[in-house]
Amino acid sequence: MGETAPLGIGMVGYSFMGAAHSQAWRTAPRFFDLPRSPRMTAVVGRDGARVAEAAERLGWESSETDWRALLERDDIDLVDICTPGDTHAEIAIAALEAGKHVLCEKPLANSVAEAERMTEAAERAAAAGIRSMVGFTYRRVPAVQLAQQLVAEGRIGSVHHVRVQYLQDWLVDPESPLTWRLDKEKAGSGALGDIGAHAVDLAQFITGEAVTRVSGLLQTFVTERPVSSASAGLSATAGEGRGPVTVDDAALFLARLSGGGVASFEATRFATGRKNAIRLEINGSRGSIAFDFEDMNVLHFFDGDDPAREGGFRRIVVTEPDHPYVAAWWPAGHGLGYEHGFTHQVVDLVGAIASGENPSPSFADGLAVQRVLDAVERSADAETWLDVA
Repeated sequence: MGETAPLGIGMVGYSFMGAAHSQAWRTAPRFFDLPRSPRMTAVVGRDGARVAEAAERLGWESSETDWRALLERDDIDLVDICTPGDTHAEIAIAALEAGKHVLCEKPLANSVAEAERMTEAAERAAAAGIRSMVGFTYRRVPAVQLAQQLVAEGRIGSVHHVRVQYLQDWLVDPESPLTWRLDKEKAGSGALGDIGAHAVDLAQFITGEAVTRVSGLLQTFVTERPVSSASAGLSATAGEGRGPVTVDDAALFLARLSGGGVASFEATRFATGRKNAIRLEINGSRGSIAFDFEDMNVLHFFDGDDPAREGGFRRIVVTEPDHPYVAAWWPAGHGLGYEHGFTHQVVDLVGAIASGENPSPSFADGLAVQRVLDAVERSADAETWLDVA
């Protein structure tokens, strides 16, 4: 690999998502020939001692205790936002206006209004060559990329049915402590925004169609939880050592698609025994595809043009060099993991910045998902079908 111009990265937040993003920034230039060289310049956290320790552990050159410091630093070219949703709009808009590229974790914001402001800022910045991307990393799974390609090539024909489930169980225990993800002011919504956003984006990305109308149902199974030291900063007021859960535990909705098809979605953090199960099936007029993240290196494809005696779902192991992203990694049959989607995200983002192109998914894509989530929430409240704005 030849010498390339550095791209200074400043990341805000360093817990779960921050660690995943850090691994991606460290790894991408070691496996892919990038047109710019990411430099892990600074990480931001509110606690000076803890963020300094995180910088050392995760591979960052320095640390800051205020994200605004990144905007003043000439060695920061891109701001990576890995914080709760209530902070996304303020940080992203300020960074874009300061001339910094932005990568923002999903969901893009906590409300449609915030997402609209972010998208408008991104469009203004793009006119000046400043790029932005929202982090729907499951798009970067090679099998998901292959699914999108097959649908775009017409291999399954017209889309009739889409079914997406995102199943987790980390909240089944009613004594699990209250965290920011259970506080509507910080998280925006519960399972709907946290994991339902991924389900909506995958459906729209793979089919190339938009969700246009929804009928939603939201349910909270445990309405209050213990408050622990990890709950610090929650907006809810705790009493007697417990605080209210102000978001949904499960979200289910039916939908109509722009191409005339129908869809069903389920997102829950109460699917006992399911840790991170993302299941998707799309049935078309000529064939079907099916994917399960618990077997993430495999795509199932049914080709309706095959003769009946040879018919059936084909199990494609998506680890060949000509599959998306795979050539940079291991020999065929040696599967990839959860972290690789974040690395591929870095590869695509750096490539877009270097080529002067707007990366995908854009803030406008994030806004489109936010509008679906908003319609589902309003539909659930009204107990009726609603159009997506």
